[in-house]
Amino acid sequence: MPAIAYLECSRCHHRISAETPQTLCPIDAGSLYVRYDMDAVRETAKRERPAELAAKSHASLGMWRYADVLPAVTPVTLGEGWTPMLRSRRYDGLFVKEEGANPTGTFKARGLGLAVTMAKHYGLRHLAVPSAGNAAGALAAYAAAAQIAAHIFMPQDVPFANYLEGVVYGADVTMVDGLISDCARMVGEQIKEQRESGVAAEDVWFDISTLKEPFRVEGKKTMGYELVEQLGWEYPDAVFYPTGGGVGLIGMWKAFEEMEQLGWVKGKRPRMYALQAAGCAPVTTAFDAGKDASEFFQNAETFAAGLRVPKPYGDYIILEILKASGGRAVSSDDAAILTSILDWAKEEGIFLSPEGAAATAAYDSLLASGEIKRGERVVLFNTGAGLKYTDMTAEAMHLKRPGTLPTSLPVGGVITPV
Repeated sequence: MPAIAYLECSRCHHRISAETPQTLCPIDAGSLYVRYDMDAVRETAKRERPAELAAKSHASLGMWRYADVLPAVTPVTLGEGWTPMLRSRRYDGLFVKEEGANPTGTFKARGLGLAVTMAKHYGLRHLAVPSAGNAAGALAAYAAAAQIAAHIFMPQDVPFANYLEGVVYGADVTMVDGLISDCARMVGEQIKEQRESGVAAEDVWFDISTLKEPFRVEGKKTMGYELVEQLGWEYPDAVFYPTGGGVGLIGMWKAFEEMEQLGWVKGKRPRMYALQAAGCAPVTTAFDAGKDASEFFQNAETFAAGLRVPKPYGDYIILEILKASGGRAVSSDDAAILTSILDWAKEEGIFLSPEGAAATAAYDSLLASGEIKRGERVVLFNTGAGLKYTDMTAEAMHLKRPGTLPTSLPVGGVITPV
């Protein structure tokens, strides 16, 4: 596992030491990337080429199989990564990367697993996060595993599973009458107040928000390594990624750059598509207008809770990637998202999250328009297990629990009396 060479600002490319925990660039508040000595990594990687990676035992099939390009630390792990790549039954060339198979049921386990690992490495005692739901659950789980205090701020209308996770894992949970942007403001205010009131430095909360620390990207980038390895170390033609904060898309693009430096992949990088809900589409709006950054999306509303991010902190990076790759941002309304959930459940046996269904709905739309050609290799991300959204999906379907349920089911006297 490599030592970190330095942290680099995504805007001005200023370099910062990783010896102590960092948040944003001190010059322009840009998000920081973790950089390694790639020449040294290349030499280390020669000992285990990609062909040998594939032969590793099942026990090493988590995201830490890519230790050559992750920080040299002892992992706090719950078995995250190496999620299934499912081939569509109906669409030739289409694959679904099933991130619902991760611990806590979403892709957030990758980023928070790495971020909490580094927090423990640095000796941090309190971690705080504003979340649309799933990041909160993942932080709560990994903080419990690391025995670090977690302070979570979530909109009060998140899926109930997200609230339950925080409580069960023992986190400090605050439900907010507002959006994730309001939660982020409250986290910032709490940290500022702690510093001004003279709270001991080790007890001040560390903000582990999306793209406001460098290691969630490092965890998420493993999705890029996995999808290329699972496709035989070849790029697909396109990647469809549900985009709220956009860390996964940014992380995968970083992974592609690293793999090319290591000689692990050749060819043209895939077109990257950022999928949003029409009720909260800051990236789509900015992309369609040819802007380099988004504006705050007013009155954000969608049942795809993870996509309800009115202004992603890394919007400038997302938009740059979309343009560089030849992809774009696409939005679908809640009706199309729900239709896609039901379609994929019935026809493919996959219960998509609403965010994942924003990707399938966009795929159907672009396939119909001819922008995506039949037979093109496309990897589509289902970022979370549909079962985490049972209350939200049932409400969207106007489905309620039947009024009368049996109190027991006779099974021939084996378990219950006949």
